[in-house]
Order: sequence, then C-alpha cells, then structure tokens
Amino acid sequence: MRLTFTKRGGKHDDLAINREGQTIETIRCPKQGIIPHDMIHYAVESSLAHRGFFTLIAEGKGAGYATKGGDSEEAIERLVETFQAEMWGGRVPAAELLATYEHACGARGHGAVPISPADVEAVRARLDELTERWSKVPLNGSLTLKLRGA
Repeated sequence: MRLTFTKRGGKHDDLAINREGQTIETIRCPKQGIIPHDMIHYAVESSLAHRGFFTLIAEGKGAGYATKGGDSEEAIERLVETFQAEMWGGRVPAAELLATYEHACGARGHGAVPISPADVEAVRARLDELTERWSKVPLNGSLTLKLRGA
C-alpha cells in the first residue's frame, strides 16, 4: 500500500491511499504544526508488528475518521495519540510515555498492546526521519511512503 502525503496551504494537507487494484482514496489531514496525524500512524505501524488504522484500510475498511477496530487497533490509536502529544510537548523518558499510553488505554476501556522501551526508541527514530523529510517538502509537494504487510 502506498501512502502519498501532499503538503497544502491552509488548514489541511492531503493523504492519498493507494491499495493495489483499488480506487485511490484521499482524506484531508488537519495541519498540526508537526507531521500529519496519519504519518504518525505510519511511523508507529511500520515500526511495530501490531494491527492499526492502516491494517484496517488495507482490509478494505474506509479511510474515514470513524474507522474502528478491535482492542489492538484501538490501542495503537492511543499509542499514536501519545507520540503525537510528545511531539507537541517534548520528549519524555520512555517509561513516562508508556505509562501515559497505558493510562489512555485504560481510560478508553480497552487493553494496551505490549510496547517496550526499545519499541519507543524505534518509533521515535522513524518520527525523527519523517519530520526531517516532511520539513523539506515544498507547498503542494508530496512524500510517498510504502507500508508493507498492510
């Protein structure tokens, strides 16, 4: 599956989702001052072996904001939100990030998938790489990423 993020002016960027043999689906991504939310999904899901948003998309579920999955997909959404918050507020020790993630899962009434401090560092490295690449994309330019296994 190919994911093409396009940097736009205004309040949104775009994401075109290209699943082989299917119509390309485009969604608008609200600007956040950091990389797009769905690019954070890419960083998490390409670094870890857990089901998430893009797994659901690959299985043919629509790319709307209401795409829901089971405990694993919901837990990955909480993890993405936790990394997103860290990108806004600054890095914290991995143990604190994991505690926040587990608390968020509990508050939403579902379990957490196992994530290690080494997993946190792998995702952070991917986020750093994507942040650097995205910062170099000009207005109306694109960054295409490939997600294997999804």
